[in-house]
Amino acid sequence: MASLHGMIPQNQAMPGEYPGLKPGEVSTGTTILALPFDGGVVVCADSRTSTGTYVANRVSDKLVQLSDYIYCCRSGSAADTQALTDYVHNYLSQLELTTGRQPTVKVAAHLMRRLIYNNKDNLMAGVIIAGWDEVDGGSIYNITLGGTALKMPYAIGGSGSIFITGFLDSEFRAGMSEDEARALAKKACSHAMTRDGSSGGVIRTVRISEQGVDRDYTRGDQLPFGPTVPMF
Repeated sequence: MASLHGMIPQNQAMPGEYPGLKPGEVSTGTTILALPFDGGVVVCADSRTSTGTYVANRVSDKLVQLSDYIYCCRSGSAADTQALTDYVHNYLSQLELTTGRQPTVKVAAHLMRRLIYNNKDNLMAGVIIAGWDEVDGGSIYNITLGGTALKMPYAIGGSGSIFITGFLDSEFRAGMSEDEARALAKKACSHAMTRDGSSGGVIRTVRISEQGVDRDYTRGDQLPFGPTVPMF
């Protein structure tokens, strides 16, 4: 995730930027993911906000609550995604007051999709919307930078996702328990944080189910990183 990307003069390259970037272009990075379990979903993210090679915030919270049972995982520009989540939270609050019912994850995802698509030339935001509702149970939507919304069995995003795509393809399975899903999310995120220079800090996870939400975090010196111990 990046901060202050609009504060850099267009004709001036920032000291310490990665090779190959245009003048004024900021390298962004993050690791976000959402995994379903039997009865809900787990969302997970690292906590590093970077501006080029400079870590602007090492303990930022990229998991934003949009309603009682819906969360957003943010990647891209920190300023853009903070503004978007504020808008969607406000819209969902008004919808809940008007209808007297909890909004669905699908509604939240398509509100976010419309905002990103209609402003795609001015925004840098790729998000995951996940949560639980009475209609679909636990569900996950991946919304890309251009504003495409896809319902997924599980979702990953950010620069760290390229390091764990194969790992999750191998380890993910439907019908996991809450503990299994949270453990897999933490391990995948820790592998991405170890290999991706733009991801780091602590791991934050949120379990969302009919029973409510439960937040958890893992310190940077307690990452569940490493090969699986062979069984003999």
